[in-house]
Amino acid sequence: MTRLTRAVRGLVTTLAAVLAVTAASATAQAKPEPRAPKDFVALRTVDPTIIQEIRYFTPHNFVGRRIDGYDQPICILTRPAAEALHTAQRALLRRGYTLKVYDCYRPQRAVNHFVRWAKDLDDQATKSEFYPNVDKTRLFEDGYIAEKSGHSRGSTMDLTIVKLPARPTRPYHPGQPLVPCFAPKDERFPDNSVDMGTGFDCFDTLAHTLDPRIQGEQRANRLLLKNTMEGAGFVNLAEEWWHYTYEPEPYPDTYFDFPVSCRSLIKGD
Repeated sequence: MTRLTRAVRGLVTTLAAVLAVTAASATAQAKPEPRAPKDFVALRTVDPTIIQEIRYFTPHNFVGRRIDGYDQPICILTRPAAEALHTAQRALLRRGYTLKVYDCYRPQRAVNHFVRWAKDLDDQATKSEFYPNVDKTRLFEDGYIAEKSGHSRGSTMDLTIVKLPARPTRPYHPGQPLVPCFAPKDERFPDNSVDMGTGFDCFDTLAHTLDPRIQGEQRANRLLLKNTMEGAGFVNLAEEWWHYTYEPEPYPDTYFDFPVSCRSLIKGD
């Protein structure tokens, strides 16, 4: 065997090895995303009248960018939770209001994104709106960020009430001046919802549903949401006026990680 022949064979062997590694890597990257169990649904298929403003699909949230796992701005829930939300919506429509959801099912990868952000103490770009009075070092200790979220179980949602006819909310433009989430309604970021005393995802004790400092119309609006949701089978998280969970949950101990997208709901064979 000539030296040239040996060199060519060696090159071929090396190239084959490289191609094998590349193919294996491509196969690993092409691994299909997990899909939702059969009893998860897109909320719009159960009640298309509920407004959807999925904040974590946008940069207008406490992280300041679209959150991992939010491939589409849609609300996904377990069917029992979606049907119960439809019941709550019918009650509000009779009074001239509509529900608006900010978040529904949340994949574990999104929660992991929150955790990474909370640990990056140098990133405080959204502090002046979402946590003006809270030191970022306390987000875990004070319960604003956690390693797991009930949203990942599929029966929890964040929502508010909008007076009909609903007016569009002005879009958020990254880089615009931020105003504290507990500022008067006409000063903080505009939202077409009724005045709840704070904006959504306000890391402050003023966001506690029954905080005694919230009175008058703001308290009445919170109670309208609370009473309506409880009447449909939901339980409020006392620290967040917008946070409700349908009980009994179909998956009380399971934290899912399929993406927020229509494709996640396509049933396989």
